Amino acid sequence: MRTATLFVFLFWSHQLCAQQVPDFDFDPNIDHPAYPTGRGPLVFIDEAHHNFHTIAGRYNAFAKVLQRDGYVVKPNTQPFTKANLQGVSVLVIANALHESNATQWAKPNPSAFTTEEIRVLDAWVKNGGSLFLIADHMPIAGAAEDLAAAFGYRFYNGFATDTTSGLFPGGKKELDLFRKTAGTLAEHPITKGITSIATFTGQAFQIPPKAVSLLTFDEKYQVLLPDTAWVFHQTTPRMPIKGFSQGAISEYGKGRLAVFGEAAMFSSQLKGKDKIPFGLKSPDAGQNLAFLLNLIHWLDRKNRVYTN
Repeated sequence: MRTATLFVFLFWSHQLCAQQVPDFDFDPNIDHPAYPTGRGPLVFIDEAHHNFHTIAGRYNAFAKVLQRDGYVVKPNTQPFTKANLQGVSVLVIANALHESNATQWAKPNPSAFTTEEIRVLDAWVKNGGSLFLIADHMPIAGAAEDLAAAFGYRFYNGFATDTTSGLFPGGKKELDLFRKTAGTLAEHPITKGITSIATFTGQAFQIPPKAVSLLTFDEKYQVLLPDTAWVFHQTTPRMPIKGFSQGAISEYGKGRLAVFGEAAMFSSQLKGKDKIPFGLKSPDAGQNLAFLLNLIHWLDRKNRVYTN
């Protein structure tokens, strides 16, 4: 019976993932944009590393939010070099993958970035660039592990889950809520006026000493470390992650970093045949849009809190 139950769970987990499609009708309303249309700083969204989230796909809504706020948003389609990062204010890397994992979500999970690219990004941030690194659950966390480590972050290539709600991710209520009243959402200028943030099953990571965790796991959470994405069993390795982060910020030299372990929270998608809102339009994620804008403003050094 246990084996049958696990099979059914895995079947439905894969079916749900397959049915998530971008919500191209997402239409964010920003009453007071930070910049006139098309006059803001340049934001690159990486599309050169088999990214699961791109402007034309799952991060269409992400790009729309920034464009409505006045930013110039363009795809990065080349390996990272000093030359192609010239003039870029904020670089967004969302769910990059190594070529070998583009369609095969099982270990091993090599780095999506070359050693030279990591060196370039390290120098670029040190010299004043702002990096928004988003790396979801396994295998994506593994693909970004080396890049994160260059900045002092330790990624765990697994699935962070509330084990009091269900043994496996997806076997619980689908989203995770970080609240100020629970002490899991930090008090910070980025979270001013925000009381809760929703995420949708990602990874967990440890932060360097001077970083600030904005989203922090409590004692209910563990990270499960399977060999294949969404394939769990009773002996799947796991570890407690109280105090680990799913969203943090830090200064690095003259630059800034925002590091997040879940990507759907900044997307707008539709799930299943009933087209249930998932991401920014989820009923429990009503403050995620303001959070996204505040993060971008912090990375841009635009001293502004979104109050729409």
